[in-house]
Amino acid sequence: MNGVHVPLVTPFAEDGTVDVPSLERLAHHVLDQGAAGLVALGTTGEAPMLTGAESRTVIETCRRVSDEYGTPLTVGAGTAGTDDSVRQARERAEVADLLLVVVPYYLRPTDEGVVEHFAAVGAAAGVPLVVYNVPYRTGKTLRAESLLALLAAEYVAGVKHCPGSVDADTLALLAGGRDVLCGDDAFLYPMLALGAAGGISASGNVAPAALAAMVSAVRTGDAERGRTLHRSSLPLARALFAEPSPSVIKAVLAEQGLIAHPGVRAPLRAPAADSLGAAMDALAALDAG
Repeated sequence: MNGVHVPLVTPFAEDGTVDVPSLERLAHHVLDQGAAGLVALGTTGEAPMLTGAESRTVIETCRRVSDEYGTPLTVGAGTAGTDDSVRQARERAEVADLLLVVVPYYLRPTDEGVVEHFAAVGAAAGVPLVVYNVPYRTGKTLRAESLLALLAAEYVAGVKHCPGSVDADTLALLAGGRDVLCGDDAFLYPMLALGAAGGISASGNVAPAALAAMVSAVRTGDAERGRTLHRSSLPLARALFAEPSPSVIKAVLAEQGLIAHPGVRAPLRAPAADSLGAAMDALAALDAG
């Protein structure tokens, strides 16, 4: 996987149902603006709050748009347990090109248990996996050696790496691995400069062209352009995550007219007016830059 893949929000209509026209419009927009692919049912898509039928609707909508553009569709999967993760992976692999599978959360298994978990999911899925490493959500921190072992597995296409910083393990992963994708938007440029293949970037919902341009600048060796885009996009990334995601992102998308309604599902809630204002100001500055 290379480039910026956008984990789409799941738009809801005013009555709370999945807003398929808004989802299609947003998917077309991000791909028109240079995204390398779509990600359905990620954290940004509020996947845990969707019913099975709603999840299928989201996947089918994103599949149709991905097929129109000839771009890959990555679908989120995985739970705390291996058996349930295997079942879910089998179902979603029927329509996905790749599966974004989260490190088992809450239980905090050993690294060896996590590696075995992914081996079981990979054997069942039949499509490549992207390991979703996000310790501040799962409660499980993997050693760099374990991440590198997963990257070396034939059933793994990459790692979405979200450690919350560019730490020593991140440096080791980038130095020794392949297909590392940044999942913390604020660190996209530094990780690209250090060898990341791209990113799975929630900010791409509202600013896909800028992030795609950042990837292009790094690939072509235009460091000045890359740094300029980083300095411009960093305030936006901070503003979009000032409150639990995707509340601010959805509010901005509604202001842009890309989705019809900014609603999120409880326990998430609408962002404060100041949070939305800060994000809109950062987006305007990005556009001006």
